[in-house]
Amino acid sequence: METALIAPANYTLFGIPTVIFSVLIPVVGVALFAYIMALRAAPLVRANPDLRFDRIAQRLYNVLKIWLGQYRQPRYMLAGVVHIIIFAGFLILSIRSCSLVVMGIDPDFVMPGFGGGLGDVYNFLKDYAATAVLIACGIAAWRRAVVKPERYKVPAKYGKDHTGEALFVLGMISTLMISESLYEASSVAANAQAGLHVEFLAPLSLAWLFKMALGSVSTSALQAIHVAAYYIHDLTFFFFLCFLPLGKHFHVITSIFNVFFMRLERGNIKPVRHGITEAELDDLESFGVKKLEDFTWKHILDFYSCADCGRCSDNCPANAVGRPLSPRFISIKGRDLAFKTYPIYPYGAPFEKSVDLIGTTYEEDEIWSCTTCGACEQECPIGIEYIDKIVDLRRGMVDEGLVPQSLQKPLKALEKRGNPWGKMEKKRAEWTKDLPEGVKVKDLSAGKASAEALYFVDSITSFDDRMQDIGRATATILSRAGADFGILGKAEKDAGNEIRRFGEEMLFQTMKEMNTEAIAGSGAKHIITADPHAYNVLKNEYGELPPVEHISQFIARNVKSGAIRLTGVNGDGGKVYTYHDPCYLGRHNDVYEDPRAALDAIAGLKRVEMERCRDRSFCCGGGGLMLFYEPEEEQRMGVLRVEMAAKAGANVIVTACPFCLVNMEDAIKVAGLEGQMEAIDLSELVARHLG
Repeated sequence: METALIAPANYTLFGIPTVIFSVLIPVVGVALFAYIMALRAAPLVRANPDLRFDRIAQRLYNVLKIWLGQYRQPRYMLAGVVHIIIFAGFLILSIRSCSLVVMGIDPDFVMPGFGGGLGDVYNFLKDYAATAVLIACGIAAWRRAVVKPERYKVPAKYGKDHTGEALFVLGMISTLMISESLYEASSVAANAQAGLHVEFLAPLSLAWLFKMALGSVSTSALQAIHVAAYYIHDLTFFFFLCFLPLGKHFHVITSIFNVFFMRLERGNIKPVRHGITEAELDDLESFGVKKLEDFTWKHILDFYSCADCGRCSDNCPANAVGRPLSPRFISIKGRDLAFKTYPIYPYGAPFEKSVDLIGTTYEEDEIWSCTTCGACEQECPIGIEYIDKIVDLRRGMVDEGLVPQSLQKPLKALEKRGNPWGKMEKKRAEWTKDLPEGVKVKDLSAGKASAEALYFVDSITSFDDRMQDIGRATATILSRAGADFGILGKAEKDAGNEIRRFGEEMLFQTMKEMNTEAIAGSGAKHIITADPHAYNVLKNEYGELPPVEHISQFIARNVKSGAIRLTGVNGDGGKVYTYHDPCYLGRHNDVYEDPRAALDAIAGLKRVEMERCRDRSFCCGGGGLMLFYEPEEEQRMGVLRVEMAAKAGANVIVTACPFCLVNMEDAIKVAGLEGQMEAIDLSELVARHLG
């Protein structure tokens, strides 16, 4: 097709054919990119194994939903929509950018399949895509440079602020949009002046506006704009490609792989080392992560994929109360270390020797501050994992004897007595002495009796005087529903959810083995527990157990069937209830509706939701042995949660976890809200209203 302007592939500048540059720029750009990527791959190759090639269909679905569909982005609406526009525009314009590279050598090149009607539709869409991306880049730059959301800030101890890099990248993206539109508009304007065929440009798009502005410009000037726009685009494209692996925008390349390889199950902790069975753990010379290469390749890929959006830290309860932990910087510091240890320049620089992570890259208090609540992982839009990394770092510290003083006593008690309080095993069932009339609890230990269901009580409900009320309420509910149930009594050991997350893997394996044997010996066909921590570990990390059910699920199921009938509130004294989602029931196991259904089955009960609820619930601070840890913090997590309940208009906090109840009741006292606010467990509330 005849055109008024000379294509870059045929143009000469000062007697030099510009096609030379059209060949040279991609060759150099691709070679440099390959060199950078080879060095970026080095720590992944040297890292520990990780089994992530299972369930391919589910992984592809995650790519379509989370990566391509940007499913989690709108959880932060404005930033999310802006990102979606830039992301979608990038995908659309990438076809055009690749075509332009080839067109610099062959001006008649058309991407296969884009020569007919599809090409016309694509050109229409890409004009608007370029326009939308430019506008979105402007909004993003305004947010970064002017609004400066709190979650983007970088404390001095973590290094430099990344605003400059973000603005530079937004500038490059804008340059790509402008140069592509100018290249197209200059050609169309010249053809219009010459009376030749004019390509259709989408009305009010960037290219259309440029065409209107260039309508009276001379052909020679249009020629210069045409060629300059092309090579500006070409140079920017390959510079951008090589710049991406140098900083936080590496996620543009790695995010699709990170989402594909993201964890498919929640509530479980990775094994000490993939490929090593539990029976072979004794043969390991070292446990956990101590140096960079001790991480798995997926976890280093996580470091590369962090977009520095700050969503994880913005939702982290430890960060909210001023503990020395910000999940965002777990990734950023890990990435910086990988870049430093495996340098790209100067060319041929040797890899540095890996050093101990604790005390250099990460601090002990930083790693112990995590409650393993999972809020960071729930929020991350590209599937970055934190809990496994933190547990692996804890395993390494435990292996080196770096255990906080406040946690040494409960650990020794667990080793000796099977519970963190160090109380005698025979006292595990003492809570059954004060049961309501008519409520019988069988002792299934050592084959003394048999029952259809096992009520797994766990340590806190067995030994804490206040939490024993939860045990009695649960037993009452089971009895009134007609369940044939019993407990393991002194044969029961701590379920081990916190032990494993603390990093004491061998102790966890011991608890697991003893409990598994006791459960099998009980003959129970299914397990019920009122402790989400026990529910989580029995369900997700034991294996080969009967089905496990939380008491809230049992209540909801039996209310629906009519086996449990609940009375109304009748003269409740103006109480307004709100339900606090325990992390290990909600985020880790997706049990959100059953507790609410149980509450709503109580006629006349007024219930409100806190702003942070369901998968955005705010941790009480009790996970991962945190009941015994003495952290450095500005405020208690429980106090913040109580204030959220008050803000929602509630004066009764209902939870379904003994750890949460301990922290909520303490927080009410600390917040000075005694007499104005109260906390109660779901099982206690339901037991009061049994008809």
